[in-house]
Amino acid sequence: MMKLVSIAALLFAAVLWSYAPDFGLVLRFVIALSAVLVGTQAIRARKYSWAIGFYALAVLFNPFAAVISTSGKLSQALVLAAVAPFVMSLNALKTQPLLSIPSITDRRPGSESL
Repeated sequence: MMKLVSIAALLFAAVLWSYAPDFGLVLRFVIALSAVLVGTQAIRARKYSWAIGFYALAVLFNPFAAVISTSGKLSQALVLAAVAPFVMSLNALKTQPLLSIPSITDRRPGSESL
């Protein structure tokens, strides 16, 4: 879900770039938080190169110490370039469903006790 929110936020910022300084802090916060969450997912999946890339994105879009400004063509290009890792991670970092283990204390209707 956070990947899709990040993709939408980045595309929204790229399309409305002239208004980017108005919501730059919110944009950086959403992207940095999403990058940290996806990086953590990559570590759980043991894909460390993906994790390094997403943590680098989190540093790049850090809302507390701005590395990039939300004005200028170079910054707009960086925002557009940041869409690619999130899009690629949709396929590369799929979450594995958790398998449930039947409980030994689960009483099934109709079963007899030993």
